Amino acid sequence: MQRSTHGGWLAAAGAVLAALAIAASAYASHGIADGDARGNLQTASLYAFAHGAVLVALAQAPARRLRGLALGGLLLGTLLFAGSLAAGALLGWPTRLAPFGGTLLMASWLLLAVDAVRR
Repeated sequence: MQRSTHGGWLAAAGAVLAALAIAASAYASHGIADGDARGNLQTASLYAFAHGAVLVALAQAPARRLRGLALGGLLLGTLLFAGSLAAGALLGWPTRLAPFGGTLLMASWLLLAVDAVRR
């Protein structure tokens, strides 16, 4: 097995997600008065941080096609899910992309499970 050429940018994207999640969580706690918006931004922060940390940890492992596909799905799913919730809370945009992101996150986790069993 060789190191993934995509692992570096996936790990970097995960680290950026985690950093943004911390900033968004702090802003939600101190800068948003509306309870629903605050809750949505906190949820977005939780998902972005958790999936960012997973990307940092798993993207460094030797490359396997199924894992790479799953990690790409985690990144895209997080951007769609957490991004949609954050845009809704901060900009008043509709959150219609959140269900697609959530579904992609679940599918990506299942791909990681299959990858783990196939080792």
